[in-house]
Amino acid sequence: MKDLLIQIVKALVDNPEQIQITEIEGSQTVVLELRVDKSDMGKVIGKQGRTANAIRVLLNAASGKAGKRYVLEIIE
Repeated sequence: MKDLLIQIVKALVDNPEQIQITEIEGSQTVVLELRVDKSDMGKVIGKQGRTANAIRVLLNAASGKAGKRYVLEIIE
């Protein structure tokens, strides 16, 4: 799932080398903390959070096979 998130975010940002993803695993859920360069923050979030919500929808759809719930947190 982490690889999927990296591919999606790399396509959006100008500085792909600044992408950092931390995976915090629980019993039922996995929290993915995404950090990007400050100049790319708006591109990842999108207008009114639409891009971030679309990424969350893709993660939820892909997590069906994994049997766990994935939560995306975008951290400044």
